[in-house]
Amino acid sequence: MLNRLFKLKENNTNVKTEVTAGITTFMTMAYILAVNPSILGDAGMNPTAVLLATCLASFIGTACMAFMANMPFALSAGMGLNAFLAYTVVIGFGYSWQTALFAVFIEGIIFIVLSLTNVREAIFNAIPLSLKHAVSVGIGLFIAFIGLQNAGLAVDNSSTLVSIVSFRENFTTSGICALLAVIGTFLTAILYIKNFKGSILIGILATWILGILCQLTGIYTVDAENGYYSLLPTFAITDFSSLGDTFGQCFKIDFGSVGIFNFIVIIFSFLFVDLFDTLGTLIGVATKADMLDKEGRLPKIRPALLADAIATSSGAVLGTSTTTTFVESSAGVAAGGKTGLTALTTAILFLLSMFFAPIFTAIPSFATAPALLVVGFLMFSNIAELKLTEDNYTSAIPAYLCIIAMPLFYSISEGISIGVISYVLFNLVCGKAKKVNPVMYVLAVLFILKYIFL
Repeated sequence: MLNRLFKLKENNTNVKTEVTAGITTFMTMAYILAVNPSILGDAGMNPTAVLLATCLASFIGTACMAFMANMPFALSAGMGLNAFLAYTVVIGFGYSWQTALFAVFIEGIIFIVLSLTNVREAIFNAIPLSLKHAVSVGIGLFIAFIGLQNAGLAVDNSSTLVSIVSFRENFTTSGICALLAVIGTFLTAILYIKNFKGSILIGILATWILGILCQLTGIYTVDAENGYYSLLPTFAITDFSSLGDTFGQCFKIDFGSVGIFNFIVIIFSFLFVDLFDTLGTLIGVATKADMLDKEGRLPKIRPALLADAIATSSGAVLGTSTTTTFVESSAGVAAGGKTGLTALTTAILFLLSMFFAPIFTAIPSFATAPALLVVGFLMFSNIAELKLTEDNYTSAIPAYLCIIAMPLFYSISEGISIGVISYVLFNLVCGKAKKVNPVMYVLAVLFILKYIFL
C-alpha cells in the first residue's frame, strides 16, 4: 500500500529509509516547538496555545505535502515570518495579534487561489538564481540576528544602535544567560559538525540543562519582575484547553479600531513577506536537496505551493504564524528521503509532540538562541553559490544588497524588494535588459509602488 501510494520503487527507496529520513527531519526542526512559542509569546499570545497550534499546523501542512506533492518536505511555523508577525506587525506597528493572524489567514486564501494558477510558479521561475541564493543567505542573517537578541548578546546602544552585552553587569541574570547562549552555540555547532542526528534539538536541551544547573547552584537567580523566570521544567499534563486562547481568534477583529486601509496595508505586508519568504525557503530547501533542474526550476512545484498555502490559512485559524516549508527538510533528504512518506512520518511526530507541550514551552529563549544561530548558518551557506566576479556584477551587487538589507532593516520583505528593484535597474542601465525576465519588471514596479503608497 505504502509503495503504491508514495511510489517508493519508482523513486528507488523503501519504507525503512523513508521513515528514518522522516525522523531525522523532525529531530532537526523540532526546535521550532520551543522557539515559536517564545517569539509569538512576545506578541502577547499564550505560549502553550501557540505550541499546540504549531504542532497541529505542522501536521496538516506536512501531511498535505506528503499526499498532494509526494515530496519529502516538512512544514512548520516559518522562522522570519513569526518574527515579522511579532516584532514588526504587533510590536512595531502596534496591531493586535488577532489582527495579524487574520491577515495571515486572508493572504493564505489568496495564495491558495494563486497556487491553483501559474502566478506563484511564474514568480518562482522568474527570479534569477543569484537572488534565490541571496534570499536564503539574507534570511539566515536575519534569523541569526534574532538569535543574538533572544540570547541577550545583542543589546540596544544609544550611540551605535546595537552592541554586545556587558557580561559582568547583572551577571546572575542577563550576563549568565548570554554566556550560556554562547556555550550552547559552540556545543550545537560541534554536534552538527560531527553529524549528530538532532544536533540542534540536543543543543537546545543541553543549554537549558546548563541553565538549570546554574539556577540550582545560585549562579543564575530568578528575577521574574525583569523577565528572568525559573528554569525548572514542570512535568504537567498538557492543557489542551489552552488552544481555545488562539483557535478562531483570527476572526475576532475590530475593523473600527484598525481601519480598512490599515488592514489592507497589513495584508499586503504579509502578502509580500510570505510570498517571497515561502519561495525563498522552498528555493533553499530544493537547492539543498539538489532538486532544482538546470534552469533553476522545481518540478511538481504547484502542489507543493498549494500544500504550503493550505497550511498557512489553517495555521492562522489554529493560532500560529505563517506555516511554510523548512530548510531543515534537507536533513531528511540527506538521510535518503525521496518521497511523501518521509513527510508523513515527520507530520505524525509533530502530532505526538502535543503531549509534551509543558516541557517545550518552559525552555528559555537563551536556550533556543543557539538553534537560531546555527539555522542561520545553514541558510547563509548558500552564499558559496554566488558568483562575485566582475563579469557578473549586475547580478552579484543586487544579491549583496538583498542580503544586507534583511538584517539591517529588520525585514525580509525589504531585502527582497531592494534585491528585485536593483537587479532590474542595474541590468537595464548596463545594457543587459534581455537578461531580465519580464515578470521581474512587473515585480520591480510593484515594489516601487509599495514604497510610494504603503
